[in-house]
Amino acid sequence: MFDPDVAYAPALWASFFSAEVGASAALTGLLFVAVSINLSKIVALPHLTPRAAKALATLVGILFAASFGLAPGQPREQLGWELVGTGVLAWAAITFAQYRHSRGNPYVGKVQIWFDRVLVQMARFRWWCVGFRCFWGEAAGCIGWWLGYCFRS
Repeated sequence: MFDPDVAYAPALWASFFSAEVGASAALTGLLFVAVSINLSKIVALPHLTPRAAKALATLVGILFAASFGLAPGQPREQLGWELVGTGVLAWAAITFAQYRHSRGNPYVGKVQIWFDRVLVQMARFRWWCVGFRCFWGEAAGCIGWWLGYCFRS
C-alpha cells in the first residue's frame, strides 16, 4: 500500500540509505583493492581500465547518493538537486568509460556500440531522473524509483 507520508520523507528512509552506504562502501573498497592488486594486468590490457572505471563510478555514485540521503534536516528539494547532480556525474563518468572501452575494440561491433552508448546509458540516466524528479513534484513512487536503480546496478 502506498503511503505518501513515508514515500516523500527522506528521513524515514534513513535505514535504507544506511544499508546502501554500507553495501556500496564495502563493494567499492573490495573493487578498489582488487584493482590495486591486479593493476599491472589491468593496465596492460587497454579494454579493462574503462571497465574498472565504470564499476567504480557506479558504486561511488550510489555511495554518494545514499550519503546525501542520510544528511539530517535538509529540505527534500535540496536532496533532489544533490541526487540529480550525483546521477549526472556518475552517468557522465560511466558513458565516457564506455566510449573508451568500445573505441578501437575489435570485438565490439557498431550496433553494439550504439546500443551500449545510447540505449543502455540513457536508460541508466533515466532511473536517476525519474527517481529524483519526485522530490520536486511528488510523483507517485518517489524513492521507490531509486530502489529500482540501486537494484539494477
